[in-house]
Amino acid sequence: MKILMLGWEFPPFNSGGLGTACEGLTKGLCANDINVTFVLPKATPGDAPKHLKLIVANNVYLDSDKLKFMEVNSLLVPYISSDEYNERIKSKACLKEGDMSARADDIYGNNLYEEVYRYSEKLKLIAAFEDFDVIHAHDWMTYPAAIKAKAASKKPLVVHIHATEFDRTGGNVNQYIYDIEREGFHAADKIIAVSNFTKNKVVTQYGIDPDKVEVVHNGVEFTNYCDTEHIKKDNDKIVLFLGRITLQKGPEYFIYAAKRVLEIEPNVKFIVAWSGDMEGFMIKEAARLGIGNKVLFTGFLRGADIDRAYKMADLYVMPSVSEPFGITPLEAMRNGTPCLISNNSGVSEVVNHCLRVDFWDIDQMSSKILACLKYDTMHKELTNNALREVSRFNWNEPAKKCIEVYKSVL
Repeated sequence: MKILMLGWEFPPFNSGGLGTACEGLTKGLCANDINVTFVLPKATPGDAPKHLKLIVANNVYLDSDKLKFMEVNSLLVPYISSDEYNERIKSKACLKEGDMSARADDIYGNNLYEEVYRYSEKLKLIAAFEDFDVIHAHDWMTYPAAIKAKAASKKPLVVHIHATEFDRTGGNVNQYIYDIEREGFHAADKIIAVSNFTKNKVVTQYGIDPDKVEVVHNGVEFTNYCDTEHIKKDNDKIVLFLGRITLQKGPEYFIYAAKRVLEIEPNVKFIVAWSGDMEGFMIKEAARLGIGNKVLFTGFLRGADIDRAYKMADLYVMPSVSEPFGITPLEAMRNGTPCLISNNSGVSEVVNHCLRVDFWDIDQMSSKILACLKYDTMHKELTNNALREVSRFNWNEPAKKCIEVYKSVL
């Protein structure tokens, strides 16, 4: 079976969990004899994945009856908002020498939505010449392209939802994006949701028949996993937040809980790893609370540095406001680090050996952080049980479930 998979990020060209999930799933599919061609809107120089065919859609053109590809710079990046896109256009203005009329949007498009449209137009060409059986599209930015690919190829479409507009915005929905999501869900032959938490949103917020939605929980990759020996550090305990620093992930609740913890136990350091649009606010808030010297902001992390951050930590906290799944707790468990996770998450449906909290309950969050750091027996039991539990969360099972979805639409 051959799959044309559409995504907006893929390691090493990723800036979040979506790319990690796509990489793990495609490896699982290929291990089950599924051929995957993965199409990105853009890519930057780096090592291409060896287990699949990677196509960069930018500037696709036809020549001598063969499809050729050329990479060009693009401002389309994962998790970007329309306002952020406009700022990138301003900062990337390409003015010709002596010609002040030249504008960046002559090259990149006037806004994020035009870039999504450009990607969809390239997919019509790719779909017409690639050999595949099913289209598999990840999240809203690929849905216009997937719909056009379906029309051009007459092949079935499966859309995979990792986060809805309601998750990303806390309910302050961008109508344009909502409409794209809804159109994609209704055009699809089948929908894959990463959790029952997400399936319920797809059904209730987008008017989708629940029988059309299959739940496939994410996994975690063990390929680069070596050991769980924690990195030696000073006497201070370390509590880690690792994820995009955005509204959806609830980073402010992590900072407010840190303040409560430090009032009782000052020998604790809090690490905020990754980047996002709330990073500046978080730095200022830590300073305002008087804990700036106890909170370290690492910036964006990749590869081995991610595992290193987990290994440094005594506890990983995921205080997400709305987390469709959440692979990071599985990564922490894989590295022998106990977890405290939000009840508003898909991963809470499948993980048992962790602590849970309502994201808004700062008192409970700080109390559970303190308990895990203080009681060695509790910490050890959480670590050992989580290690045993996470071993079953490989990508083979999610891949098999996706294959069953493919078969159901053929």
